[in-house]
Amino acid sequence: MALIQHNDEKIRFQQQVDNARDYVLPFIEQAFQLDKNCHVLDIGCGDGGVMLPFLERGIKSTGIELDEQKAVFAKQFLYTYIATGQAEIINLNIYEAEALEKYKAQFDLIILKDVIEHIFDQDRFIPYLKQFLKPGGRVYFGFPPWYMPHGGHQQVCTHKFLAALPYFHLLPVALYRLILKAFGESAPVIKELLEIKSTGISIERFERLVLKNNYTIEAKKHYLINPIYRFKFGWKPKEQYSLVQKIPFFRNFLTTCVYYLIRK
Repeated sequence: MALIQHNDEKIRFQQQVDNARDYVLPFIEQAFQLDKNCHVLDIGCGDGGVMLPFLERGIKSTGIELDEQKAVFAKQFLYTYIATGQAEIINLNIYEAEALEKYKAQFDLIILKDVIEHIFDQDRFIPYLKQFLKPGGRVYFGFPPWYMPHGGHQQVCTHKFLAALPYFHLLPVALYRLILKAFGESAPVIKELLEIKSTGISIERFERLVLKNNYTIEAKKHYLINPIYRFKFGWKPKEQYSLVQKIPFFRNFLTTCVYYLIRK
């Protein structure tokens, strides 16, 4: 059963706002001080909720979103800031020449909140981001590790049992597809879930790609209970136990969210 926010953009937007204001922005500012002279790029900005706390601080923010309908919602929600020129929403692929020509070396901070796990060819994407950063710029990532209980985003399933079933996204592709079809999931939902299965990323793979491409991990935080669950379910966020964080691979199965701040 899809969660209410999957079909209600106002609820989804407010959850994004609250989570970014209470957790994302404070995490970034532990290591990187933002001010009104900064320019932020939110890639895969969705409805624009993550941008709002930055805009409230007077920080210029640009959002880029591939989904045309979500870009429309973002423009509606952030209309006041767009009207003054403080915010901009673009319906564009970040790889298009137009994006790079316009925004090369323009940003102090790039935000990717729940985005990297949807990106194809992450080996190309992570180094590509450097071209948009000013000297000394940072990149924030927040994502669910692939092996965590619902790392396959199966909560979008319409069938209640599948939506709540942990770890079944780790089954082989053929069996996974067969189960989704057997429970009556629609072709678009199956397509979305199989795409995520092909792009989901582990903690270890992410860190390898970051270090391989000459970034430095400036700050990180792993969560046993994802902060967004506070707004979705009323669950109190909890950082991952230090012992679990130290166990490669195993930690992915019990870590529902990770935050990273990196710099080139």
